[in-house]
Amino acid sequence: MTRKKQKPFLEDVLIIDVASEGKAIAKHNEMIVFVSGVIPGDIVDIQISRKRKSFMEGNVVKIKKLSADRVPTFCQHFGNCGGCKWQMLPYEKQLYYKQKQVEDNFKHLGKLDFPSANPIKASEDTIFYRNKLEYSFSNTCWLTKEDILNGRAFSSALGFHAPGRFDKIVDIQYCHLQAEPSNKIRNSIKKYALENNLEFFDIKNHSGFLRSLIVRTTHSGECMVLLAFY
Repeated sequence: MTRKKQKPFLEDVLIIDVASEGKAIAKHNEMIVFVSGVIPGDIVDIQISRKRKSFMEGNVVKIKKLSADRVPTFCQHFGNCGGCKWQMLPYEKQLYYKQKQVEDNFKHLGKLDFPSANPIKASEDTIFYRNKLEYSFSNTCWLTKEDILNGRAFSSALGFHAPGRFDKIVDIQYCHLQAEPSNKIRNSIKKYALENNLEFFDIKNHSGFLRSLIVRTTHSGECMVLLAFY
C-alpha cells in the first residue's frame, strides 16, 4: 500500500499579481501558485490543493498581513457568492491589473512584440451596471462555515451559484449588480413561492417546479421577467 504524498503547506507567502477568474498569484521556489480571495500585497499561509509541473493551486488558510491596497467590501454576500471577485481591490487597481493581463497575454502567450495596448476605458458605474441577471432556484441553500457552526438548517434559495459548486446556490438578499426593481422582483417571487409551497429545483434529483429567474432592466425604466419551470 502506497502512502499518499502530503501536499505542501506554505507560510508567509507574498501575493504578487492578479490572474484571471478571480485568482491571485504568488511564487514559491520560482513556481507559480494560484489562490483566491486575496490581492497583491497580502501575506498569507497557503495549503496547496493541486500540484503540477509548472504551477500549484491552493487555499488561503490565514492572512498574516493585509495589503495596503485593500478597501472595505460593500456586499453582504461577498466571498460566498460567485458574482463578484474583486470588491476588496480599488477599481483603479482592478483596471491596472486587467490592463497588465492583456499586455502579458500578448507578449508571453502570443509572443507578439508591441509597445503597449490602449488603456482600458473606465466605467462610470462600479455598481448597478448590469442590465440582465439570471438567478437559480434551489431546495438546498449554500451554508457558510459560520452558518454550520451556528446550527443553521438547509433551506430554499434563490440566487447565484457558490464558487466552484454546480449544486449549491447562495441565497441572495441584496445584489449590487443590477439596479432596482431587480432585488424587489427576486425577493417578492421567492416570498410568493414559499407562501404558496411551490417546489424549488433539486439539482441532484432533477425534480421540483421553479428552475430559474431572469430579470432584464433598461435605462428607460422598462423591465422583463422570465421564469423557467422544470
